[in-house]
Amino acid sequence: MSSEQIRDYLNTYDQLAQALEGLTEERLKWKAAPASWSVTEVLAHLADHSIVVSFRIRDILAGTEVQLPAFHQDAWVSGQHSNTGHAADSLELFRSLLHYNGLLFNRLSAGEWEKSGINFKGEVVSVTDIVRSFTAHVQTHLAQIERIKQGAAVFH
Repeated sequence: MSSEQIRDYLNTYDQLAQALEGLTEERLKWKAAPASWSVTEVLAHLADHSIVVSFRIRDILAGTEVQLPAFHQDAWVSGQHSNTGHAADSLELFRSLLHYNGLLFNRLSAGEWEKSGINFKGEVVSVTDIVRSFTAHVQTHLAQIERIKQGAAVFH
């Protein structure tokens, strides 16, 4: 994995923090519909996803032979009552895990980046694949946050 790709991964925190600038608590919790997510819930999901990805990477590096776990994002978000939490708490956990994983990434050899496991779809994925996918996943949710912000602006 290149230093640029690691930098892109680590930069996702700054991108999220920038996307939240100026949002009131009311706007962070606003939902277009009961079944849709608020910005607060998107951030909780990204914090959860960071936990799962961190586990998957460590499991691969440990040489696991078992299928990597999936998680049910909607159930996790609703089961934790994420919209009653604080966006800043989720963002801080996200930042902490990025930092901790960044320290790990700097210790990995080229061969360790290519170590792989089997994901929940039965596909072979390397540590590199997981990190790239995570970065792309955050970009998808940054776009979602922008759509939520636009919707909230119409109703406020």
